[in-house]
Amino acid sequence: MKVKNDKKKNKQHKNNKKQHKEWLGMAVPALIGFIIGAWGASQGKSEGHVGQSVGKEFFSLAKGIVLFIIALYTQAIIHEGGHLLFGLISGYQYESFRIGKWTLVKQEGKWQIKKFSIAGTGGQCLMAPPDLVDGKMPFVLYNLGGAILNLLVGGILFGIYKMTDDIPILSEFLLIMAIIGIAFALLNGIPMRLGSIDNDGYNAIMLKKDLKAQYAFWVQLKVNKEQSDGIRIKDMPEEWFLQPTDEEMQNSMCAAAGVFTCNRLMDALAFEDADRLMEKYLTMDTAMVGVHRHLLICDRIYCELISQNRAEVLEEMLDKKQQNFMKSMSTFPTVIRTQYVYALLAEKNQKKAEKLKKKFEKVARTYSYASDIENQRELIEIAEQRETRL
Repeated sequence: MKVKNDKKKNKQHKNNKKQHKEWLGMAVPALIGFIIGAWGASQGKSEGHVGQSVGKEFFSLAKGIVLFIIALYTQAIIHEGGHLLFGLISGYQYESFRIGKWTLVKQEGKWQIKKFSIAGTGGQCLMAPPDLVDGKMPFVLYNLGGAILNLLVGGILFGIYKMTDDIPILSEFLLIMAIIGIAFALLNGIPMRLGSIDNDGYNAIMLKKDLKAQYAFWVQLKVNKEQSDGIRIKDMPEEWFLQPTDEEMQNSMCAAAGVFTCNRLMDALAFEDADRLMEKYLTMDTAMVGVHRHLLICDRIYCELISQNRAEVLEEMLDKKQQNFMKSMSTFPTVIRTQYVYALLAEKNQKKAEKLKKKFEKVARTYSYASDIENQRELIEIAEQRETRL
């Protein structure tokens, strides 16, 4: 009886911790938004906007929006530049640098502009890791480098702002830059789960907890490098892809390693094994991030479509959350492939399927990872062969 009560308490404790992280993830952005809004209101009053002509009010508003957008993108570049700078200092090697959907990658010794985006992220700097030493790797500066540089630049710009009162537009821009820089530092440096992803501070905490988490993180970066070089995940060293224990799945880094193992099984066309493992991870309590969870569901939908194709099972997996995720990731190859196969085999809507296939090919032309596109095309062909046999 005592064991059962202890398990219940532990489960409740975990739920409380998750709720705390979710509230923190909402509270910090809300606080930052309130500060920026309050600053905007005070600026309007101080400049005498109340009572002025509609034209001047519109100009002031438009100017503020433009300055805000420029500052936002500039600080995003500074943030990813921080990861790059501190990554290089820590012995990492450059792989890709993304702002929004535009990615600068170095493939086969050539610099190329590609498209790649993940919902909930404004940018990403991916680097190849240094070799492990006694199972350890440098991770603190690489993960926190963006927040550090945002905070440093934000503080410097705030100091300069104080000396530019005689140049109003410069003064305003420097203050916006400083506020957004400090906001970026807080949002990325304070450990929290933001929507479907973990921020940099949270990742650093997970890596510090366990050497296995560091190995899992090292594997993630190595897999990214190999994929960037055109190597399929099924052709990478088998020892990289281990199934974490139930306890290890409570660490988000180890959970990501489990996801990569599922991805490898899918790439190897071992659909039954992949589906069993994905079902296990999706039904147990894990620290898996939302993006990975929803992408695994996409793969499970595919497995169901090419096997039993049961309407009730597909409907259960394609719930409102999954549909919203797929809308937010509508240009991601895995998502488009899933939508295409669903239109082809479940809805039997040839017109819709053809439209989705054209969309896939358009995305494929500028996508960052040719190896992933090769895998997705193979999965599409298998579905088309099944549709022909029906």
